[in-house]
Amino acid sequence: MQMSSKIKVVGKGTLLTNIYEGSVTVGTQKYHLHDGKKGAALAIRVTPRASRNEIVEILSDGTVRIRLTAPPAEGKANEALIEFLAEVLSVPRSHIEIVAGVTGRDKLVSVIDMDTEAVHQKVLQQLT
Repeated sequence: MQMSSKIKVVGKGTLLTNIYEGSVTVGTQKYHLHDGKKGAALAIRVTPRASRNEIVEILSDGTVRIRLTAPPAEGKANEALIEFLAEVLSVPRSHIEIVAGVTGRDKLVSVIDMDTEAVHQKVLQQLT
């Protein structure tokens, strides 16, 4: 499988990757991406059962830390994450997919039909 992508380190070490097809490595884990649609990937760490939905910070490894009010049970936090990111990024929910980490706090999320620069700007707007 061949990957054609552009990796960009921007801002406070935010790692955003343009996805075409292939695999992405986040930390020590390698994730395989299949559908070949163009978009951006975000490494996200979720904290469920927070007092409000918010983007908290960008960690030193580029992971975007997000707090969600939803509990982690029965996929509610994943649904809340998709809903929250759709609102923040102004994209339809169908353009956001959790491609890895469905059962954990660390997730790899793809955003279809949105380039890395646009995603980066929207995330930064939420931090300020």
